[in-house]
Amino acid sequence: MIKRIILWLIAIAIIVWAVLYWYEGRTLDGPVQKVTATPQEIERGRYLTLAGDCAACHTSADGAPLAGGFPLDTPFGTIYSSNLTPSADFGIGRWTKDDFYKALTQGISPPSKNLYPAMPYTSYKGITREDSDSIYSYLMSQPAIDVAPPENSLPFPLNQRMAMIGWNLLFFNDKPLPDSSQGSSPEWLRGKYLVNVLEHCAECHTPRGKLGEMDLDNFMKGGALGRFVAPDITPQALAERGWTKEDLQQFFMTGLTPQGSAYSDMHPVIYLSSQHLTPEDNSAIATYLMGDNPPATSPLRVGEGNTQGRQIYLETCSGCHSYDGSGKPNVAVAMKGNSTLRDVDSTNLINAILDGLPEQAFPNNQYMQSMPGFANKLNDQQISDLVNFLRVQWGGQPADVTPEHVKSLRQ
Repeated sequence: MIKRIILWLIAIAIIVWAVLYWYEGRTLDGPVQKVTATPQEIERGRYLTLAGDCAACHTSADGAPLAGGFPLDTPFGTIYSSNLTPSADFGIGRWTKDDFYKALTQGISPPSKNLYPAMPYTSYKGITREDSDSIYSYLMSQPAIDVAPPENSLPFPLNQRMAMIGWNLLFFNDKPLPDSSQGSSPEWLRGKYLVNVLEHCAECHTPRGKLGEMDLDNFMKGGALGRFVAPDITPQALAERGWTKEDLQQFFMTGLTPQGSAYSDMHPVIYLSSQHLTPEDNSAIATYLMGDNPPATSPLRVGEGNTQGRQIYLETCSGCHSYDGSGKPNVAVAMKGNSTLRDVDSTNLINAILDGLPEQAFPNNQYMQSMPGFANKLNDQQISDLVNFLRVQWGGQPADVTPEHVKSLRQ
């Protein structure tokens, strides 16, 4: 009797899996959509697409704009972004406005394909229907690029999209994301919409659980991004690293401030998204991040770094960053008061020294030269001495980085 029940349960499970597999695998064969929109709506959609930072993930290094194929490396495997052009067979050319809104806010693309939360529908769920329709009109006005993104590289059973049905039951709902600061002014409310929804900042700056869900109890308190860490951007943490509302606004508009330059995954956010926003919207973003009543910026506590680290700095770093850490315009950022040096988490500083940084362009014809990596030039003890010198000398942090910690971060 028990064996028969088990066999029946297995049979039912196979039937359910087969039905879901068929349901997920259906091909959209609806008509190609013909969208009529005013120039004003298309322009509004263009601006919102920039605010949504769509290009950063939906444009591959050697591909056409918004044609997808950008690899998103996750702890579970590599997911390639989709084609957002009006291509009938490879993009959204057959999608209706309703289809587009459902994909943005529920993570389901037509006819019934569950999207992975690498597409941040967990943040986009708060987008207004008017904004969604405007983005759709803009995307559908662009040239169709008939290119299929590569297949995702995910192990079984994660490569079965139907598994997202269970993930959504556990972790997805229509409740708005928490507030990372306090406020009620019109500017704060506008910033909240930009930060929590369009720019989807929490997707990177919030830690995640074992199944990839955002840990909303630690909202905006920092998240891992491969080699680099998206830092804590709650008001107190920002103030402790020397940020003010005015400096944040400048950062989003130019990527360059006294606290340093945008690098790693934050650089494309500035270059492809926030620099194109109005000063008013960038001010609103800064207001939301700091709150209507920002905490006082912590004064920089400088110290006297270790002599071994000082010598390494003078021999390997001072040519670009200057002997006194003041930096050089269009060459290298200043060390004194640098936000990365002031971060309690030394991961980004260590990895920047190990791996180096590429040359990067910034708005207003500004540049930062490439920084070489020192993984093959300095040993673990030397890098820990250098990091501790920098953190004490110009970051106000303790000399608590060990050679073992450096070793753990080597690739």
